[in-house]
Parts: sequence; C-alpha cells; structure tokens
Amino acid sequence: MIYGYCRVSTKRQAKDGNSLDAQEQEILSKYSDAHIYKEAYTGTTTDRPVFNEVIQQMQENDLLVVSKLDRLARNTEEGIKIVKNLFLKKCSVHVLNVGLLEDTAMGQFFITTLLAVAELERNQIIERCQTGKAIARQNPDFTEGRPKKYSRQQVQHALDLLESHSYKQVEQMTGISKSTLIRAKKALK
Repeated sequence: MIYGYCRVSTKRQAKDGNSLDAQEQEILSKYSDAHIYKEAYTGTTTDRPVFNEVIQQMQENDLLVVSKLDRLARNTEEGIKIVKNLFLKKCSVHVLNVGLLEDTAMGQFFITTLLAVAELERNQIIERCQTGKAIARQNPDFTEGRPKKYSRQQVQHALDLLESHSYKQVEQMTGISKSTLIRAKKALK
C-alpha cells in the first residue's frame, strides 16, 4: 500500500489549505493510488497522532511518500529513527524532492546529511527570530504577543461605564467582553 503523508505546522495553515492541498497534489501526481493522510501538527514533536497511525499501519513492502524531508522530521535524530524503523519493517520511503531513500551505507549517509541540513535550517530560523525579537524589545513601545484589541482609553471608558451600568450592558455598548473588563478592573487594584 502507498501512504501519502501531508503536514503543516499550524491549524491556520491547515485552514488556509494551500500547503496541505499542494502537498497532496504533489504526492497524487506521482502516486495516484496513494492513501493520503493529513494533519496540522508541529514537526518539532514526535507525538503526531496521524503520522503515528500511518507508521503503525504500514506493513512489509508498503511505501511512505512525503513531499519534502521536513514533513517527515525536523531533527536528525528523529528522522534517522523513523527511517530506520521503516526499513526494519521492510518499508520504503520516497521523499519527492529528494528521491527514494535506500537502506544502504551510502543511503544512510545521504539521509543523515539531508536531515542534518534540515535541522540546521530550522535552528537558523529560530536564531533569526530570537535575534529579531531581542532587537524589537529594545524599542520601549514593543509588546510581545498579540496586539491589544482595545486601547487603554477604550477600556477605561468601559470601566467608567460600569459605575452606572451592568457588565452585560457595558459589553453591549462597547463590545468589550465581561472577562476583559474584570481583568482590567483587577489590574487597577
């Protein structure tokens, strides 16, 4: 049996669908009879429910197809472990942008090298993000995380309205939720 595995890192990417659909189409263009499995789960964890299900189902002579190596694993150690386990089950692995992975000394070297490069790329991305955040933190106006939905003035106005109105009424008038108002009120104390 041919198993096609598609993965994106975030639920937003899955919702947008472009990346999952592109991976699926790429696999189906080479293997039209592949059974496609998709999930939105970070590649930094080995606990990927759909992926683990695929690996458990695979039997001798089955083929696992992924569009790119980083869909399989994000670090060298995990990738080698996955590929070795599949080779022990006498399964094959085809990474479309690399080729069919072989259970030979040269194949093992090739896999290790590619996985190490993928891990290096990932680590460099993390490093650049951390550097960018460190630079941004030097700006006194920088706030990490999601931007505030309401300005201080809007929240203060809503808190002032609480003196003569209920939470529900203020929520209807301002659009600011009761829980936000309660948090803001506690922060003032």
